[in-house]
Amino acid sequence: MIAAWPKFAPWLLLIASNVFMTFAWYGHLKNKSLTLPLAILSSWLIALPEYMLAVPANRLGHQVYSTAQLTTGQEAITLIVFTLFSYFYLGEALKWTTFLGFALIIAGAALVFFFR
Repeated sequence: MIAAWPKFAPWLLLIASNVFMTFAWYGHLKNKSLTLPLAILSSWLIALPEYMLAVPANRLGHQVYSTAQLTTGQEAITLIVFTLFSYFYLGEALKWTTFLGFALIIAGAALVFFFR
């Protein structure tokens, strides 16, 4: 189990950091009565834990993965988290074109990740 930790820990940390970052970037859209300065301040406060997770994730991950693999994995995670967030939190409909576009991006990420 301990030997597998360096391979899995970065992805768990990146998933958690993405949840924070998605809320930091897009969470204020659900409450548009919030003033812009307050939205910016609250986004920065939400982004702090994101950095506290992303930096160690990349530091740990770089022991096992290349930076290209880390960033493409991060992009795939971002798309998945964003899709779930926009559907469940913002209540936005998901279109087939969105899924197709995201699938193409994830396919590109897979090329970088698996065929290095």
